[in-house]
Amino acid sequence: MTEQKWGRVLTLGVEEELMLVDAGTFSQRPVSAEVIPRVAAERGIVKHELFASIVELNSGVCESPDEALDILRSLRRATAEAARAAGCTIAAAGSHPTDIATEQAIADEEHYREFVDYAGPTARRQGVQGVHVHVGMPDAETCLRVLEHVLPWLPVVLALSANSPWFEGQRTGLLSTRAEILGLLPRHGAPPRFESWSDWERLIARFVDSGVVPGYGAIHWDIRPHPKFGTLEVRMPDQATDVARTGAFAALIHALARWALEQPAADPAAGNRAVFMQNRWAASRFGSCAGLIHPERNGDAVSATDLYAQLVERIGVDPLGTDACEADAQLAFDDPHEATADVVRRSLT
Repeated sequence: MTEQKWGRVLTLGVEEELMLVDAGTFSQRPVSAEVIPRVAAERGIVKHELFASIVELNSGVCESPDEALDILRSLRRATAEAARAAGCTIAAAGSHPTDIATEQAIADEEHYREFVDYAGPTARRQGVQGVHVHVGMPDAETCLRVLEHVLPWLPVVLALSANSPWFEGQRTGLLSTRAEILGLLPRHGAPPRFESWSDWERLIARFVDSGVVPGYGAIHWDIRPHPKFGTLEVRMPDQATDVARTGAFAALIHALARWALEQPAADPAAGNRAVFMQNRWAASRFGSCAGLIHPERNGDAVSATDLYAQLVERIGVDPLGTDACEADAQLAFDDPHEATADVVRRSLT
């Protein structure tokens, strides 16, 4: 049995993955071990990530999206201040526009070394960053029910959060290169549909007992239960450059989960994984201009922006206030170095 801490309903936790870059060249620097101990934060924590040039900002448990945003703003300021001692600053985006992912040093932590030994080149290609949002759930079975209602709408979240159009100095032709890079990992994309919590536990036990993973935390689905925190974790958005956008996506996912909590069991057809994966690809390719298969109506294809409008009507809030994605701002530059400089500037405002 997995440790479970359900019951804090609709509490919120938000994680950002930020790059540490040289203050002069804006290239990534593997200095997380120097920076993290220097971060002076009153709330929230800063942790290591896979690469030594990345840090995770974690809001901790919050009562509202506004509270989470306030903490993340403070954590960004504190992390940037700590980075100055190493001649660095922070940069927030779904990918670094110029640096080579496979050249980045791995953080000096055992579980990351073990992961790289197992996943090899697919792990070393993971030079991408995202926003993760945890929403508190009352119990395990409800978490699975909410997951099925949230999942079909996540390609809309990806489309509007797309913020990784450059990778290793090239325009990739994707607005979210991150989504496709994550696809190199084992156990990615949509989780299977579970009829009960016992089904979830049996699958996790099978992975763990086979030695494939040390625990469910190594299963990289776009959305997953996190019983040790008592949350449903959504891992779909690209990392936002503007911290206010991080707050907006947290508010969007929180409102979507709140709506889903009030719904009966979902129609299995609405959670069709083949439709989800097609929509996920289209969102990655075209961002907010994507055409998506409607998650609930057969044969009905609509734009990502129209689907967002329908989602807003459904959940009763419009936290984004726009149907543009930040990838467009990066693609306004012909030179990836200029795009990088703009990302650094906007990460600090």
